[in-house]
Amino acid sequence: MTPTDSPAPDGKPHQTSIDDEATERTHLLASSLIASAQDPDVAEGLTSTASSQPKPDSKPLPRSQIILLCYARLVEPIAFFSIFPYINAMLIYNSDLADTDVGFYSGLIESLFSLTQMSVMMLWGLAADRVGRKPVLVFSLIGVSIATALFGFARTIWQMILFRCIAGVFAGTIVTIRTMISEHSTKETQARAFSWFAFAGNLGILIGPLIGGALAEPATQYPRAFGNVAFFRHFPYTLPSFVVGIIGLSSVVTSALFVKETLKPKSKDGSDEPNGEPDSIPKPPTLSTWELVKSPGVGVVLYVYAHIMLLAFSYTAIVPVFWFTPIHLGGFGFTPFYISICMGLTGFSQASWLLLIFPPLQHRIGTNGVMRLCAYAYPIVMATCPLLNLLLRQGTPAAECAFWILAPIFLLVGPGVSMSFTAIQLALNDVSPSQKTLGRLNALALTGMSALRSFTPALFTTIFAVGARTQVLGGYLVWLVMVLISLGFTVVVRWLPAASERDYPGIQEDDAVADNGDGNGAVVDEEGRERPS
Repeated sequence: MTPTDSPAPDGKPHQTSIDDEATERTHLLASSLIASAQDPDVAEGLTSTASSQPKPDSKPLPRSQIILLCYARLVEPIAFFSIFPYINAMLIYNSDLADTDVGFYSGLIESLFSLTQMSVMMLWGLAADRVGRKPVLVFSLIGVSIATALFGFARTIWQMILFRCIAGVFAGTIVTIRTMISEHSTKETQARAFSWFAFAGNLGILIGPLIGGALAEPATQYPRAFGNVAFFRHFPYTLPSFVVGIIGLSSVVTSALFVKETLKPKSKDGSDEPNGEPDSIPKPPTLSTWELVKSPGVGVVLYVYAHIMLLAFSYTAIVPVFWFTPIHLGGFGFTPFYISICMGLTGFSQASWLLLIFPPLQHRIGTNGVMRLCAYAYPIVMATCPLLNLLLRQGTPAAECAFWILAPIFLLVGPGVSMSFTAIQLALNDVSPSQKTLGRLNALALTGMSALRSFTPALFTTIFAVGARTQVLGGYLVWLVMVLISLGFTVVVRWLPAASERDYPGIQEDDAVADNGDGNGAVVDEEGRERPS
């Protein structure tokens, strides 16, 4: 007699709910697979049958909501990167700094911005859990937009730091948008959703520097249009700040009017169910933050995430100073306009890699495979920068011609390592013990990311400044450090768990089912590594 045929205590036939039926069928399927795994003729048929079953959580991705959230996502990278083309020139304009000291103060401004973000990140997460995702998103966008618009009015270094830190206070957009995208997506659609999320971020990296470089010092760059405007002569960096602020306010309007709340309302009795009825399936116990970190694979992925972010933040902080620094000190000697062009080209290249190359490559070699490929490329990318400066130092027409041929190629190919940013996000999602811990896991990763960004720019721009001032290793000291960190990444990426390769929970093709010794089935891959069943 099957479980569904057993009579109830009152003698009436037992009525099985949909949730119970799903649970019982899953149990029977797992048991039969365990018994059949020893029979090669049967195992192959069962595996193909299981893989052909409908996948759970197959609801379609709400494209309109993802697009709206990606538009809101644009604001943070645009606001963050728009000042990079002109921050060095702005520091000199607002003070009497030497060229060799500019890098330290530009890194200090960005470090304090990130330190402020780190301090408030968890508070914004708690607020989003209490009052809702949408109110936190809209309020944060308003704050970032206003603070960024005011940055151009700064006339001293301390005013620049103040306005930048105010923008850092409104860091709720980062964690809120990630959480909302996670809540809109399923195991099947999260890769596509976060690919668009990453694409929007890189599009912001493209647009931000273009705005900053094209609109900074308008009285000098466009004398016929703005040369006679006294305001822009006294405040040469307000125009790009205003434009970024307007973009931010436009996202406030679209988010307030069209973005839907994703936080599930609680019933009067405190349960998550709208009708107050508890789910028939027992829910797993809530994990503490420490228990979450100790969950299988989570700690390793968080560490690899931090290593990738260390490379990203240090390189992002060094490059604008490196491009601005005179050639004889180890840089390229670029103007703010050239810096904006190079940063825009970098953003375009990153977006192209993520949109066109990453999806098929990830499908072919897996998430871990993409990160290993990027790990091999990182040392080459870091070593290429001083080699390009070495060409310029030759001072010959042939060397200069070679530089202008190789530099654009480098700016198009080198950003391919940015695929590791999206890959590690997918790995983080995959090692999450459950969907309910995904938001907190992302908040942990973002808090660590802000902590890194709080000291990384100041540290690495200081190393660059010391190398440029003393000409240790010909001014290439910082690039030696970057190559060593990149080589370290090629080692730690090998620690990634197999769980970060799964697409969705369940039996995959070429998987076998084995008994783990306690009577329960465990799914293992062809290499014998256990995967969640």
